[in-house]
Amino acid sequence: MNEIRAVLFDLDGTLLDSAPDLVAALNWVRASEGLLPLDVQPMSRHVSRGAQGLIQAGMPAAGPEQMDIWKLRLLSRYSAHSFRQSRLYDGVPELLGFLESASIPWGIVTNKSQALTKPILQALGWSDKAACVVCGDTLDRNKPDPAPVKHACDILKIPEPNTLFAGDDMRDLQAGRAAGTMTAVVHYGYGDHDLQDELVSSSEQIHHPSDILLLLK
Repeated sequence: MNEIRAVLFDLDGTLLDSAPDLVAALNWVRASEGLLPLDVQPMSRHVSRGAQGLIQAGMPAAGPEQMDIWKLRLLSRYSAHSFRQSRLYDGVPELLGFLESASIPWGIVTNKSQALTKPILQALGWSDKAACVVCGDTLDRNKPDPAPVKHACDILKIPEPNTLFAGDDMRDLQAGRAAGTMTAVVHYGYGDHDLQDELVSSSEQIHHPSDILLLLK
């Protein structure tokens, strides 16, 4: 394993448990259609697929136009209530604190839009702590394309082989591997049910944020 000189993270399902607020927004859309609310836990597995995945899983079958209307309403509601019940996973503050004390830069590569990501980072006090933040609309391509990960490495000025990218979704692993970084698969996040190929077995296995500390130490 190469020396780790920087760490990149996916956001939802890796650093942040955002499912409560996202599913709450979905349930707000459901209520507007006279539908009963859904429980957070079974719906959390769809969070890694964003608003589109939540709408497809949580709303009745409908045509593309209606699905788009529901998606826009979910995003509007979530934008106004994106940090009500969301919480950092246990161990994340300690992990980021160690990185900062060790002068190891860390950043975020997410498919979430800038408009949704920035308010959350501000609420967390991370606006000036993350060395880079690459969102789903920062470039014209997003994960699993490697471009966002390579862009983050360029910002950090750390070579890809010395950068670890940790995420809970197959798209994170695909993007990191294609970009040339080391990859770490997060098993406590939302995408664990989809993690099942050679790319997973050849990545570092993370069952708790403290497992990344062990790699660094």
